[in-house]
Amino acid sequence: MNSAGTIQINNKLLTVLVLLTLVVFFIYALNKDSPNPFQNSLQKKTNAGALLCAAIATAEAGGREVKDVRMKGDAQLNEKVKGKTKEGVKDVLTDGDLRSHKIMYNTLAQSFPGVKVISEEHDDSSHGNSIVFNSRCSALDHQGEEVWIPSDELTIWIDPLDATKEYTENLLQYVTTMVCVAHKGEPIIGVIHNPFEKKTYWAWVNNIVAEEILEFNKLEIAEKESFIISLSHAGKAEAYIRSVFPRAKIQTAGGAGYKVLQVAGHKSGAYLHLTNIKKWDVCAGNAILNAIGGKILALDNTPISYDSSDPALIEGGLMASLSLDYYSELLNENKE
Repeated sequence: MNSAGTIQINNKLLTVLVLLTLVVFFIYALNKDSPNPFQNSLQKKTNAGALLCAAIATAEAGGREVKDVRMKGDAQLNEKVKGKTKEGVKDVLTDGDLRSHKIMYNTLAQSFPGVKVISEEHDDSSHGNSIVFNSRCSALDHQGEEVWIPSDELTIWIDPLDATKEYTENLLQYVTTMVCVAHKGEPIIGVIHNPFEKKTYWAWVNNIVAEEILEFNKLEIAEKESFIISLSHAGKAEAYIRSVFPRAKIQTAGGAGYKVLQVAGHKSGAYLHLTNIKKWDVCAGNAILNAIGGKILALDNTPISYDSSDPALIEGGLMASLSLDYYSELLNENKE
C-alpha cells in the first residue's frame, strides 16, 4: 500500500518537473538570442537606458580608435577619396573612420539585434570587433523608472568620425564621434564625443542630460545675430545670412557635431547649413538641442525625420538654434 502511494506521488512530481522544464526551455528558446538586460524578445522591446549607456560607451570607444590612428602620424591615416560632394569637395576616408566604425557598429548591432543601426561607413570585414559596456552606467544615476520601447520603432544613427577632412589636416578640435537614437523618427538620445579634448556630451530628451550640457545654461547667451557655418561646405550660407542680417557675426568651423555644440554652448546663435548633409551628421546634435529647448529644422521650417525608412540624405539645408527668433526672421524672410 505504501509502495503504491509512493509511486503515485513520484509520477505526479515527475509530471510537474517535466512541465516546468518545458516552460523554462520555451522561455529560453525565445530569449536565447536576446542580450538581456538590453532587450526583451518576449515583448520585442529595448531598454532605453541601456541604449544611452551603449551610445556613450561606443562613442568613446570609437574616439579612442580615431585618436590612436591620428597619433601615429599622417602615414598611418591611409587616406582615400570616396568621391566628391555636389560642390566638388573631396569626401575622404581614413583608417580612423573604419576602425571607429567597426567597434561602434558591431557593439551596437550585436547588443541590440532588434534595432536598425545605420552608420556612415561600411566594411565587410568588420565582424567580431566590439566592446562590453555597463548597461547601468553612471549616466543613469538619476533615472526614474526603466523605459522600454518597441525595438522596431527605434533607429540608431552613428557617425564614426565627423570632420574627416579636418582630421586629415590636424584640425582636431572639430573632430567628434556621434551616436543618436531615434524613436519613430524623433531623436531621443544624442551623444557627441570629442576624443582629442576627452569630453562627452549626451542627452536623453525629457529624461536626463550630462552635467556638461547642464553647464551650458550657466554660460552667457550668444551675441544676437551670430552664426556658425561650414568651413568646407559653406555654399552660399554667408550671403543667405547677410540678406537678412547685414552686420551678422559669422564664423566658420568643421564638423556638424562641433558646430551644434557651439550653438548649445551659447557661442553662436545659430548654425546654418545650405548644402546637402547626412542624417548621421546632425541626429545626435538634434537630440541634444531638443533636450535643452532648441531645435534643428529643415529650411522649409519642418522637423527632420530620422526613421530608418527615410532617406539618409538631407537636401536643401537646415538650421540649428536655441532661439525661435532665428527661424522666424531668417527662414521666413528668405521664403519671400
